[in-house]
Amino acid sequence: MFLTGPALLAVMQTQIDPNRLPIGTKGEATVPVGQIYDLTRQRRATCQDIVDAARGKRFVFLGENHATTDHQQMEAEVIAALVGAGRHVVVGMEMYQRPKQNWLDQWSSGTISEADFVTQSDWKGQWGYDFAFYRPVFQVVRDNGLPLVGLNIPRIWVRDVGQQGFAGLPDDAKAELPPAMDLSNKDHHAIFDALMGGHPAGGSNMDNMYAAQVLWDEAMSDTAIKYLDKAPKDPKAVFVVIAGSGHLEYKQGINWRIAKRKAGDGVTVIMMQSDEPATVSRGIGDFVYVTPEQKKPGG
Repeated sequence: MFLTGPALLAVMQTQIDPNRLPIGTKGEATVPVGQIYDLTRQRRATCQDIVDAARGKRFVFLGENHATTDHQQMEAEVIAALVGAGRHVVVGMEMYQRPKQNWLDQWSSGTISEADFVTQSDWKGQWGYDFAFYRPVFQVVRDNGLPLVGLNIPRIWVRDVGQQGFAGLPDDAKAELPPAMDLSNKDHHAIFDALMGGHPAGGSNMDNMYAAQVLWDEAMSDTAIKYLDKAPKDPKAVFVVIAGSGHLEYKQGINWRIAKRKAGDGVTVIMMQSDEPATVSRGIGDFVYVTPEQKKPGG
């Protein structure tokens, strides 16, 4: 008897755990709920350990589960700890697209109220989740007058590539992006396959979806690189990238594309939710932070 349709898909989805792929550092670690864990040294860690690991590095990559209170609070704590260590912090966020940069500048400079910022920057259209989740990040940015950068690109560009491949990009978009979109990273493709249900992506539709993922990662890395290239050289500078964990896992997304262009080394922190100790590949990042599953309102 052979499984077909939904039954086959259900089996395939149980075969590969995206958090336990054999990519990078060999071996696994089981992390208790509520802990930051150093996957290199295989021990419990703190925000200060992340700051120490970032010493002399140009980037800190924070991979979150979106709209998860503990994750956005952790991001704010890491930023504050970096500032406390004397680093000159720049914060880049997936949550905003490049054309909204003027409003982010106003937020950093303290010249706009929160209510006006949320409205004028089109937070609802840009991201959609309740702003309250992300308030700790925005507050630490404002309190310290930190530069805030919108990493993302217009959503229509990603949609067009998802439907037609890179050929679907309009000329004005191509002019703002790196000339080459690298589709050759097999590890990155394996992560994409696992996140898409645990089986290799095939067919033009899936190929275009993968191209859209590459565009997303390539563009956000390009935004960060261009910002630093224009800024005065500063050995104390560190660029904190806040994005969904799928853009950073196994150091094969935004982080890989930054490293490929020799734009700087970084520390990768992957955050996840689980009500039980989570077993993860040691290659998933430098640190992992496991928080309890966030209960939905009324749940």
